Amino acid sequence: MDKSVASLEAAVADIADGDVVMIAGFGGSGIPVELVHALVIRFRKTGQPRNLTVVNNNAGTGAVGIAAMLEAGMVAKVICSFPRSSQPQAFQRRYEAGEVALELVPQGTLAERIRAGGAGIPAFYTATGVGTELAEGKPCEEFDGRMYLRERWLKADVALVKGALGDAHGNLTYRLAARNFAPIMAMAAARTIAQVTRLVAPGGIDPEQVVTPGIFVDRLVEVPQPAQEEALVRAGEAI
Repeated sequence: MDKSVASLEAAVADIADGDVVMIAGFGGSGIPVELVHALVIRFRKTGQPRNLTVVNNNAGTGAVGIAAMLEAGMVAKVICSFPRSSQPQAFQRRYEAGEVALELVPQGTLAERIRAGGAGIPAFYTATGVGTELAEGKPCEEFDGRMYLRERWLKADVALVKGALGDAHGNLTYRLAARNFAPIMAMAAARTIAQVTRLVAPGGIDPEQVVTPGIFVDRLVEVPQPAQEEALVRAGEAI
């Protein structure tokens, strides 16, 4: 089954109002900038999708990527570990105005909640957050003399990821640290949309090099020269 589509616009065409959208990336590494910008452009043209919940390691930087989504007003809630990055103006303005909700999750817990969502594990226990505000309202239990919080899995309607190589069946590889959250987000989402730097025919990726199997990818689009978020921020770019 050929899962490739010809354009970024077609790749994000069915993301709906109210969807939970996981966006891979650690800082700018692995951020699918072009897919995110295609979503922002669609919103400006049509007013959809809106009221999104965005799951990422941070809440955006400068005026591009997730920050552009926040600036456009299409995000209702952010679930992340680092809401204050180097240039968090977009999130800060919306949050202080009461226009965006925040669910703060420690980084390791965030990764494990996503992994649990992909693995079908509804909840797990962690010592992180015990005795802090992050524990409020969460069940707590003692194991071997130490207290642990029960954390719920985290799943999404759609995940946006950035691969290095992808084949028409959706098998993906990643470049270096760009791998970060992408594999677990692809497993935890009902649908995964990938942008890849190079699209190859089936069989064009050594099976031993496949990180995300095609069964977890629903659609992919080739972006031969993807932008790096940090470079756009340094250049003062905006969309």
